[in-house]
Amino acid sequence: MLTHRRVLAMALPIVLANLTQPLMSAVDTAVAGHLPGPEYLAGVALGGLLFSFLFWGFGFLRMGTTGLVAQAWGKGDEQALAASVVRAVSLALAIGLALLVLQRPLITLVLGLLGGSAEATRQAMAYCSGRIWAAPLALVNYVVLGWLLGCQRVRMALALQILINVVNLGAVLLFVHGFGLGVAGIGAATAVADGAGTLAGGILLWRSHRAAWPRLRLAVLRDAAAMRRLVGINFHIFVRTACLLASMGWFAHLGATQGDLVLAANALLLNFLTFMAFGLDGFAHAAEALVGSAVGAGDRPGLRRAVRLCMGWAFGGALAYALVYLAAGPWIVGLLTDQAALRETAGRFLPWLALAPIASVAAYLYDGIFIGATQTRALMRAMLVCGLAFLALSLALLPLLGNHGLWLSFLAFNALRGVTLHLAAPRTIYREVRSAPAARLDNV
Repeated sequence: MLTHRRVLAMALPIVLANLTQPLMSAVDTAVAGHLPGPEYLAGVALGGLLFSFLFWGFGFLRMGTTGLVAQAWGKGDEQALAASVVRAVSLALAIGLALLVLQRPLITLVLGLLGGSAEATRQAMAYCSGRIWAAPLALVNYVVLGWLLGCQRVRMALALQILINVVNLGAVLLFVHGFGLGVAGIGAATAVADGAGTLAGGILLWRSHRAAWPRLRLAVLRDAAAMRRLVGINFHIFVRTACLLASMGWFAHLGATQGDLVLAANALLLNFLTFMAFGLDGFAHAAEALVGSAVGAGDRPGLRRAVRLCMGWAFGGALAYALVYLAAGPWIVGLLTDQAALRETAGRFLPWLALAPIASVAAYLYDGIFIGATQTRALMRAMLVCGLAFLALSLALLPLLGNHGLWLSFLAFNALRGVTLHLAAPRTIYREVRSAPAARLDNV
């Protein structure tokens, strides 16, 4: 039976692994925040958001891989597991190469839509020009992470993320302070880190399934039913993620309309949100693996227990985040920038960040539950409804409350996501689970 200890053994390494991911953004923010003038930080904020669109928009490569691998792992079908990974890697490489071919119009278009000042846009262009070349590698890293989580190899996932962040830290200090490359060096350093992660992950993937690769055949990889399922899951997650990123882009756009100072302050505060999201997503990712394994094994009681235990621990983590942000928020802002105007502006909106964990935790956890069960159509529909609600709320509240109204509407958006998925759960995630448990690949 699934225990609290097992949930924590799964979740805590994933929490640590996830927390290393926003460290890349935080390092970039801290380095840019100590360059002279807010336009450098604003440029990195805009460039980072662009890559949220370009990379996170294809986050289905990680999420879809986790769900499919976890279910194959629960069934004990190593060949299906390996085939799922190969299909996902092939798709990641194709998408990454397409991004390289289309990089100039994509970067120009997205930065134009975000609406920053001319100088902030110029700095963002420099950042993007350095980072874009690692696009195929960054997307393959998503697949590798999804595979590790689906197989419940959480400590290895943590080690891989630590490697990427150590390389990023060393490269950004070398390129910016050693070579004097400025914002362009920050983007290039992130690209180098992605390359290191892909190399290590590829070696690990090859060695872990050494016996399965010779048995794979083209006919297996091109299996029509498996391809239809992969495309369907990926499409639903893509639409869901695109809607989420559009909401984030809309948030940044409304912040940019209030000037570079508010844009930069919101960028600082979004680091709080990112750390919180990645930390709480550790429990969501644990839910993906545990729910996916239970679905694959046909273990209905195990599925219900996984949902219940992950939910309880996630809410405990949300409360801890809220208390830390309430007590240490100004100190954290001071670490991210030494500019007095930015500190003062960000401090006015810090109370919203203390409320964010409680408002958002259900949405994060239910994302993981629905992805592990591969009930992605319901996930997509809920996000579309909540995205429209955020658009309406932001347009109504920004003229009345300014940037406070923007933050209020964003927190309401996250809370509504949790409510809609909670209402959809009874008729979706338990529907197709059988009652007889199957084998599991404990040796993977």
